[in-house]
Amino acid sequence: MKKTIKYAIDFVLIVGTAFLLLFLVGYVRPLVIAPLDGLKTTENSVLFSFEKADTILIDDNIEFTSPEKIHVKDNLIVNLKPGTYYWKVQGISQSEIRKLTIESEIDLKLKEKDLEKGVYDIVNAGNTVLDVGVYDKEDLQETISLGIDEEKEVSGTKFIGEIKNE
Repeated sequence: MKKTIKYAIDFVLIVGTAFLLLFLVGYVRPLVIAPLDGLKTTENSVLFSFEKADTILIDDNIEFTSPEKIHVKDNLIVNLKPGTYYWKVQGISQSEIRKLTIESEIDLKLKEKDLEKGVYDIVNAGNTVLDVGVYDKEDLQETISLGIDEEKEVSGTKFIGEIKNE
């Protein structure tokens, strides 16, 4: 009879401890709200939204061998270059690992300055640095490098932008 009571008490202690641990782990584990896992976007500014965490780890590899560690108190907007990133948040414990892809967007805009002379302001309206070939008819006149939102005056009849190889 004493053995049965001892086993019953042990059982209650083990089950109670297991339940308490599961409840506490669920309670203290960070809640990740945004961005969604696997999100692909051309927006460089990404809102990270979460609860019960104070650090974001962002890396370009899933092993987090060289993460950028950002300490925050509330949600945070981070500017990222085009590429694939893995991220997680940390508080008392860690969240799951999520994946985020910032896709390159090439967008050149022309503003007419002197149409008779073929003079334009060319603007990199995309989200990555560009090399732009400036042509007069079919002949390449020059190649210029344009940073994001950068504007330069050029003369030509055709303009071709491509992602700058760094």
